[in-house]
Amino acid sequence: MLNVHFPKQVRTTWGYFLRPLEIFKNYKKENLRPDLIAGLTIAVILIPQAIAFAYIAELPPQFGLYSAVIGSIVGALWGSSSQLQTGPSNTTSLLVLSILLGVASSGSPDYLIAAGLLTVMVGFFRLAMGLARLGILVNFISDSVIVGFTAGAGLLIFFNQLRNLFRLDIPSTPMLTETLSHLGLNLFNTHLPSLFLGIITIIIILVAQRLQPKFPAALFAILVTSILVVFFHLESLDIRIIGSLPKGFPPFTRLPIMDLKAISSLVTGALAIAAIGLVEAISIARSIASQTGQRLDSDQEFIGQGLANIACGFFSGYTCSGSFTRSAVNFQAGAKTALSNVFCGLFVFFIILVFGSLAAFIPLPTLAAVVLIVAFRLIDLKEIKRIWFSKRGDRVIMVATLLSTLFLPLTFAVLTGILISLAYYLLKTSTPRVRVIVPDESFLFLEPHQDKPQCPQLGIIEIMGDLYFGAVRHVEECILENQESNPSQRFLLLRMVGVEQIDISGVHILEGITRKYREQAGDIFISRYQGPVIETLHDSGFSITLGEDHFLRRDLDAIGYLFYHIIDPAICVYECPYRVFYECQNIPKRLDLIGEIPRTGIRESLLKYIEPKAIWEKIHQEPKPTIIDVREPREFRKGHIPGAFSIPLPDLLANHDLMPSKGEVIFVCQGGRRSSRAAYMLRDNGKDRIFVLRGGMVSWEAENLLEAIDKD
Repeated sequence: MLNVHFPKQVRTTWGYFLRPLEIFKNYKKENLRPDLIAGLTIAVILIPQAIAFAYIAELPPQFGLYSAVIGSIVGALWGSSSQLQTGPSNTTSLLVLSILLGVASSGSPDYLIAAGLLTVMVGFFRLAMGLARLGILVNFISDSVIVGFTAGAGLLIFFNQLRNLFRLDIPSTPMLTETLSHLGLNLFNTHLPSLFLGIITIIIILVAQRLQPKFPAALFAILVTSILVVFFHLESLDIRIIGSLPKGFPPFTRLPIMDLKAISSLVTGALAIAAIGLVEAISIARSIASQTGQRLDSDQEFIGQGLANIACGFFSGYTCSGSFTRSAVNFQAGAKTALSNVFCGLFVFFIILVFGSLAAFIPLPTLAAVVLIVAFRLIDLKEIKRIWFSKRGDRVIMVATLLSTLFLPLTFAVLTGILISLAYYLLKTSTPRVRVIVPDESFLFLEPHQDKPQCPQLGIIEIMGDLYFGAVRHVEECILENQESNPSQRFLLLRMVGVEQIDISGVHILEGITRKYREQAGDIFISRYQGPVIETLHDSGFSITLGEDHFLRRDLDAIGYLFYHIIDPAICVYECPYRVFYECQNIPKRLDLIGEIPRTGIRESLLKYIEPKAIWEKIHQEPKPTIIDVREPREFRKGHIPGAFSIPLPDLLANHDLMPSKGEVIFVCQGGRRSSRAAYMLRDNGKDRIFVLRGGMVSWEAENLLEAIDKD
């Protein structure tokens, strides 16, 4: 027998389409009863919603009912979530209306055909995204986009349905300004019997839900008002009703899937609906999964949503998506598996077949009232308030999406919200926090330095974000800005606990920073690095460039190592009045020489500075200047300017006679602090001939000038 082994990629793709087999194979008998009960509960809620939402899209009621049947069954069998309920939704219906009005007149045959074609296109987009394993993309769309768009859609639906509640013969438009204008001009033509019946519907729903929140108030209101129509012959008052619904299985619809002109007119809208619907579905599924513990597959959910829309489009339905309300009720009703939604679709289909003729008496003002309540509840004031008082970025995204929804075409509103969300994400990730930190008062933790002093030799910088190509320039600028602000800090400890990923651009930036510090006779060290980061640094060869001994795992151990092996204790004694690190606490400070603050009392205008190359030229000319190195002898022996004399600062200040009485005198130390102090204190002995080497031996070494070294 020939054994055929499919590649893993092909086998996984087929697995997406074989999802129903997995559901039935793993189904347990004890789940049948709770799934049946949950399915019937959702069907009772879904029927009036399906009719009302089709009403929002200005489609015949059977479009909503057929979508309820097909979307529920296909979305459940090929989706990932066990509780997500797929079917007509309010925001999707408003988007459909907005898009279709741009290509055909409401109620015309072209309008209905366009609705089917749009649904199939949305399905193919979602299916393609699932097969391409792009489920992760929904993570880049902020919840603020959904809240802002939903609130805006709620306002649009609310004002757009007022014309049906008042029974005003005005054109339908998704633009708020036009809708308000038409309402204002035609309000005096209000049909009072329709308005009165709509108000009765609203009162019934609000009272019923107040008395019993879980009661199917909308269905009850529809039944009551339909009975009123039948018994009191309200048609005679010119109250409009739905009319009979077609019976039987949803009919197959031939769609112009090869009509490029029709496709091009709908493609932008289809993309917008596909995106916003997927975000809604995944968000709903995840919120329920957080309570059930179910592991979701976003790609599988994309495929389920895609197939559900393709089936709805070809079988006389319209665009469907996940519903938060119905999904939450499904979960609360005890649904255990995806079959609860399959049963829901079957129950809806049975009710259409048996009781479909009764729908003929449903008054349109009642549907308008139901939609008004649904629309008003889309405005989640509690969540809007939370976002408003949270981060500024979330607030900007929400407000921008809300205003775009109200005043721009809805397809652009959705894309605007998504683009702003992505832009905000890129801005946040490209400008990670880069902050200077120092030990706290207990010397056990590191914290932002704020007003606390830094060590003049060692700076500690923490990077709070990934070092990828979009962020490296910001990180580099922050580190180099700190270096320029603290030129005496020759050494840098980079704390990278917040860096989870680094790319080659990040490696190049680290190489550049290392080069900058080493040019100033300094160096950098890295601590608290993550596994993936150190792997990249090893693979790229940077660890060889930096040196394996420059990677220090723990912060406090790293500081101790650098204090005892790298930084200069003489600078701690003579040039630094601070005790930043725990190791500094027992070091004697010669504050009588340096003052409480570095260079206390020194006026820069009274000192003359000289550059390293100017000194190099002077020592090769006559008369030669006298160069006095005020560092400690051990520092002097490690390297000094040729021809310099070693007179430690304490000795010089204690005995001014050690200073030459004639000729130019140049004071030198390691970083420039001690030499500035000496020049300032001795300026009266010859202020016109005293100079200070700017930047000390650090700048001399940076210029690669010759040094003399004394052997011990």
